[in-house]
Amino acid sequence: MAEHVIKMPDVGEGVAEAELVEWNVKVGDLVREDTVIAAVMTDKATVEIPSPVEGQIAWLGAEIGDTVAVGSPIVKIDVAGDAAASTEPTDETPEVKSKAVAAEPEAKPAKAEPVAPPATEKKPAPASVKSTAAGPTPTGAPRPEGERPLASPAVRLRAKEAGIDLRQVPGTGPAGRISHEDLDVFIARGREPVVTGLRPDTSVEEIKVVGLRRRIAEKMALAKSRIPHITYVEEVDVTALEDLRASLNATKRPDRAKLTLLPFLMRAMVKAIAEQPQLNALYDDEAGVIHRHGGVHIGIAAQTPSGLVVPVVRHAEARDLWDSAAEVNRLADAAKAGTATREELSGSTITITSLGAMGGVATTPVINHPEVAIIGVNKMMVRPVWDGSQFIPRKMMNLSSSFDHRVIDGWDAAVFVQRIKALLETPALIFVGD
Repeated sequence: MAEHVIKMPDVGEGVAEAELVEWNVKVGDLVREDTVIAAVMTDKATVEIPSPVEGQIAWLGAEIGDTVAVGSPIVKIDVAGDAAASTEPTDETPEVKSKAVAAEPEAKPAKAEPVAPPATEKKPAPASVKSTAAGPTPTGAPRPEGERPLASPAVRLRAKEAGIDLRQVPGTGPAGRISHEDLDVFIARGREPVVTGLRPDTSVEEIKVVGLRRRIAEKMALAKSRIPHITYVEEVDVTALEDLRASLNATKRPDRAKLTLLPFLMRAMVKAIAEQPQLNALYDDEAGVIHRHGGVHIGIAAQTPSGLVVPVVRHAEARDLWDSAAEVNRLADAAKAGTATREELSGSTITITSLGAMGGVATTPVINHPEVAIIGVNKMMVRPVWDGSQFIPRKMMNLSSSFDHRVIDGWDAAVFVQRIKALLETPALIFVGD
């Protein structure tokens, strides 16, 4: 038996270390060649590390959340043979597969199942630990709330008649299956009375913040600690806009994307930014420099199974309504599927955040550092609006927008939002000059 050592690979681009975000194996598992054994995350990519050999996992050199330097040993695998395996990372380092940091797949690739050893290789446990005077030693642990224990109908009936909660009975059968003998052992050793009805839950689950969740936490902490936010909320009557949107969708060509509110908002933002270009900027607060951009690169905050990501619609100023809709759909699909590239998830100059129907009445969106503005879309509702003589139903929606008060004065923020409001309430103005 020889030992093969896998070291943290060099993922390129000057990265000297990476964070371990997932183990797909544990000590004792048998793995085949190309089995993905771990995933690590750098500032730019998530990297899967496959096994270059077939063998048994003997040692794991880090815990989830640890930062590991390139070249450091992370896994040791026992392989068949007598010659010691090389530990040099040159030829032995496995090929790594990377993907965008914020675009992890909605359904992660299936983990390779450990190869079950042949039945003839199993060695019987010593008699001293195999059984006791009261019966066999249980191998299963008491089960958590909600987990259904494995047992035959006869065992379940006997437990019910005896008032025994099977979740508290360790099983010695395959996969922890509970037998009549397991019940005998449980009763012989004494048991706590089964509490029925309502009871307190004193469990505490520790969840380590790693990977994308850690990146989001760091980004939010940076934005809130450095940027003095000012949030401005204004209601918008989108009745006319919704009528126009429905009409355009009803008559659109089959090859065009369905229009949502976002393309209209994007076009309105482009027009408003043309009048107030200081809103389309990045603030380097360490250097004390504002980088005002000519191109309007709109980030669209999107929720994925892995967490919040911000795909970017580049050069929105050069896109019409239909092109904007198509690009939003493409990026949203890529982000959720995990195929968005690093370039598609970076480089925004201003951001839109929307929770759709869950948007609430008002929000206080956090600016996407180092940008200076973010536009928040709240849910649309039919509200009674006084027209001077009576209340009439109108489709109303609030915009909750935050600004970096170091760069944007409150007056400028209000003018910007009011301009967007005017364009959305009279949607024909959106197309004037296009």
